[in-house]
Amino acid sequence: MGTKLSLLWCVWVFSLLGCCWGRFVVEKNSLKVTTPKSLKGAYECAIGNFGVPKYGGTLVGSVMYPKVNQKGCTNFSDVGVSFQSKPGGFPTFLLVDRGDCFFTLKAWNAQNGGAAAILVADDKAETLITMDIPEEGKDAKEDYLEKISIPSALISKTLGDSIKQALSDGEMVNINLDWREALPHPDDRVEYELWTNSNDQCGPKCDGLINFQKDFKGVAQLLEKKGFTQFTPRYITWFCPEAFILSKQCKSQCINNGRYCAPDPEQDFSRGYDGKDVVVQNLRQACFFKVANETGKPWKWWDYVTDFSIRCPMRENKYTEECSDQVIKSLDVDLKKIKDCVGDPHADVENPVLKAEQAAQIGKGSRGDVTILPTLVINDRQYRGKLSRPAVLKAICAGFQETTEPSICLTPELETNECLENNGGCWKDKTSNITACRDTFRGRVCECPIVQNVKFFGDGYTHCEASGTLSCDFHNGGCWKGEQGGRAYSACLDDYRKGCTCPPGFRGDGVQSCEDIDECEEKSACQCPGCKCKNTWGSYECKCSGGLFYSRENDTCLGAYTSSAVSVWMIFLVLVVAVSGGYAFYKYRIQRYMDSEIRAIMAQYMPLDNQPEVSNQVHHNI
Repeated sequence: MGTKLSLLWCVWVFSLLGCCWGRFVVEKNSLKVTTPKSLKGAYECAIGNFGVPKYGGTLVGSVMYPKVNQKGCTNFSDVGVSFQSKPGGFPTFLLVDRGDCFFTLKAWNAQNGGAAAILVADDKAETLITMDIPEEGKDAKEDYLEKISIPSALISKTLGDSIKQALSDGEMVNINLDWREALPHPDDRVEYELWTNSNDQCGPKCDGLINFQKDFKGVAQLLEKKGFTQFTPRYITWFCPEAFILSKQCKSQCINNGRYCAPDPEQDFSRGYDGKDVVVQNLRQACFFKVANETGKPWKWWDYVTDFSIRCPMRENKYTEECSDQVIKSLDVDLKKIKDCVGDPHADVENPVLKAEQAAQIGKGSRGDVTILPTLVINDRQYRGKLSRPAVLKAICAGFQETTEPSICLTPELETNECLENNGGCWKDKTSNITACRDTFRGRVCECPIVQNVKFFGDGYTHCEASGTLSCDFHNGGCWKGEQGGRAYSACLDDYRKGCTCPPGFRGDGVQSCEDIDECEEKSACQCPGCKCKNTWGSYECKCSGGLFYSRENDTCLGAYTSSAVSVWMIFLVLVVAVSGGYAFYKYRIQRYMDSEIRAIMAQYMPLDNQPEVSNQVHHNI
């Protein structure tokens, strides 16, 4: 099965690229030998598709060629060799021979040995090639690939032999690796595209691609929103040769009658997902970008692909249209327009989006055919190196015309505010304003929060549930709550007790249910002689016979209503009489006081009837 499948794909790739005179362009940077004089000059070298090239910069170093382990296939510490430069000295560029092991292993061993860069000398006279990472499963130590951080370059056999000869003659060989012109930088906007894939079961490359998309999302969205970049996602597809259209391979791996195909994720037609499933999901991602771009928000594509990889992985059997629809709805993008763009995968018609993708795969100008997945193209030049946020950001920044770089290229600081718009597509409880959206340096993440020391669990996108008891303000603390006949009861205790307990008049677990207690039937209340009991929801009513008053606290009947009423009226009457008497006495005293004062004043000006006349002399002192 594997041989037939490989042969079929060779035919398909030839059909797509070979008939169109496809070509693979090796991306290069400049290598300048500054000493010795006999080698002084500029040479070409091919940038490795791993490590971190110094795009936009240069690196100067001194070349060393080891006496042992000259192909760099074993750890240099095992043979007691170190390439760590001494203080004040040039960094070490390690020269090794091609062969016997993967390029990446050579670079990893060089890095662990202290080298600042690795130069691999070709073992035969040929055109330079691109050093790539191993295919899935061919390197038992694939976990080191993402840890390679030094730049790498392949040099010709002729240059390699010349450097070895100079070193054997006792000459010092100093080299300047120059990446300043590795990428065009014509203006103040960078145009770049990422050739990607929705398949998450293709090994280290797929894992690395997914991790990169998550990590780079925040940077990409910031650059796009501010107009510094113009990004376009791309998807590789092949077409099935006409002679194979009715074959099992084409039917399981192609859509639209063999026009657009992708390899089986597991390389096994009998299990798992098929290649056509990958094509359809790739098409949905391309259509998502198209619709989002038409609404002026192309950066939402980064949210969709990262959320889809988290919520709809193949390994959990969620790589489906239904799961994709849920992600699209959470991001508030028109699902109908996306479905119209996808069209009918079973129809014998062309799809305009995938047709354009196939045309874009063919190289034009200085850019070669896209044959490596993933591939990053910056200003129409293929990027080479590690697919990581720092490395790619540095390459993009190198694509700006000098002095036009955005501030992000000059500082590591970055802020994103994705949670402000549509809550970032994450879960949110509107009543309590608790959200799973959290802004980070790498963009927003949807993680169930911790509130009042209580951890929420869930996927962060559609639901989050509290693992313990919360404040009654949030979903009533997860406790029971009921309302009936205008009365509302809650089992949530928002005090020092913190828990769910059914309120008085109810019994139950306090979480799932609280049932009304019938105090009358259970004879737990209103048991006084002659009392009549009536159950109500959450309580009861009790009436005493003979006009007596019922005391709930004591569950007994007290004095007659009439006696009580008379007593109340008597008290009231006594108070009224007392107040009236007091007021009358007060008025009498005031009147007497006023009369005496008035009489005294008038006596000074005229004699009163009951007073004798007094001579005026009495009023003179002299």
